[in-house]
Amino acid sequence: MPGSTSWKVPSPVSGDDDVVPRGRPRPPVAERLGLTPASEVVTAALNRAKAGAEARGLRPGAPVRRRRDAEVRSGSHRDGRDPTLVGDALERLAAERGWRAELSVGALVGRWRDVVGAEMAEHCVPETFEDGRLVIRTDSTAWATQLRLLEPQLLTALAREVGEDVVRQVTVLGPAGRSWGRGARRVQGRGRRDTYG
Repeated sequence: MPGSTSWKVPSPVSGDDDVVPRGRPRPPVAERLGLTPASEVVTAALNRAKAGAEARGLRPGAPVRRRRDAEVRSGSHRDGRDPTLVGDALERLAAERGWRAELSVGALVGRWRDVVGAEMAEHCVPETFEDGRLVIRTDSTAWATQLRLLEPQLLTALAREVGEDVVRQVTVLGPAGRSWGRGARRVQGRGRRDTYG
């Protein structure tokens, strides 16, 4: 009809005809379908997230509290996260494993000449260390006798170098000469003598 102010627009969703006045824009589909506006969708999602957090025992928006048993770490003092020197780490490992005595005696063997003197070091050498007992081998019976006489002074010097109660006993052995008793045919002689000293 000419002169009419309204016209019919077929609605693809509802199937019935909507009447829209001329010159006016058509309403959005969401409004025609009765959907929730976008601003309310965000608010509804936030409310659902808050409710879920409260159901799990969380309080959204509340400041985070530290547990009392949590370790407080600060950069102003040393704590377990700081790097350690290799020497300190090895010292702690030796203390934990009980290796201090063996390591001290090992260092003593390396400095044997400084501990007993150059002349004595030429004629005797530490051979073994076990259970606080240091075995020293000499190159002649004369030096073995001399070292047995100096045993108290040697123990004092060792205690000063490696610590008290590390070396509790010193055993001095003479030279280990060659054995002449080999073979099926041999002549009985005077026996082993201090030939190599």
